[in-house]
Amino acid sequence: MKREYLLVDGYNIIHAWTELMELSEVSLESSRNKLMDIMSNYQGFKSNITVIIVFDGYLVKGNMGEVFEYNNIFVVYTKEAETADHYIEKTVNKMPRECKIRVATSDGLEQLIILGGGAIRMSARELKLEVENAEKTMREKFINNKPPKNNILIDNLDEKTRNILELMRRNKI
Repeated sequence: MKREYLLVDGYNIIHAWTELMELSEVSLESSRNKLMDIMSNYQGFKSNITVIIVFDGYLVKGNMGEVFEYNNIFVVYTKEAETADHYIEKTVNKMPRECKIRVATSDGLEQLIILGGGAIRMSARELKLEVENAEKTMREKFINNKPPKNNILIDNLDEKTRNILELMRRNKI
């Protein structure tokens, strides 16, 4: 199976998803954390991919850049004078061709550039739909596998064990 990567242009997605954009007006840090949590949950569902969220740090004076692991995903803050687009392009070009690489951004020019680099483009809307579908599937899976309402021990035992316990209860063993 081919290794799969999903590179996410963080601020592009924040400004494209209504709930994240509204949150960013109150706190940009909160909207970044919310996106990281959403993508971490998504990656947990799609365990065969590596998710990398890239945030611009190019306007921060003296910024050396930072890469760290957040739960099960990777987060990148680019260094001073480096945009997320540039970092994503560079990363796509460095990755082996046998890898499946998808880039989530609604930046039209960026989409053209990454297509030329062999990656698959994904708009912010497409990513949102994919994330929502994953959440819906996870929710349905949880509801279908939910334990019985009372969740008592006897409900979780096989029939043979239940019979033995019943005999013990009646002092017949």
